[in-house]
Amino acid sequence: QVQLVESGGGLVQAGGSLRLSCAASGRTFSSYAMAWFRQAPGKEREFVVRISGSGGSTYIADSVKGRFTISRDNAKNTVYLQMNSLKPEDTAVYYCAADRSMAITRVSVDHYGYWGQGTQVTVSS
Repeated sequence: QVQLVESGGGLVQAGGSLRLSCAASGRTFSSYAMAWFRQAPGKEREFVVRISGSGGSTYIADSVKGRFTISRDNAKNTVYLQMNSLKPEDTAVYYCAADRSMAITRVSVDHYGYWGQGTQVTVSS
């Protein structure tokens, strides 16, 4: 079992940066691949980026490539999402999620068995 708690969301102007954190419970954090998803009002939850258990591999959606970076600190049971050059279309609730599988290109919400409660990111124009 893994419990996930996101933090770091807020209001930022376009072009600005935010760093989200996701703290996980449990002693087997490194055995989970971790990902960030987002959901804008009226839209489906969409994949943003994923990182392997070791942190050695990542997979990122084209919409945020070059602007967002995922990292993890297994000693702190925490995964991070660094978001730069934010755009109004990045406005959404951001969720972290955990997956037992180490396959790197798992982008469907159905692949993830554990979710945080989400943190709101609002980018003003």
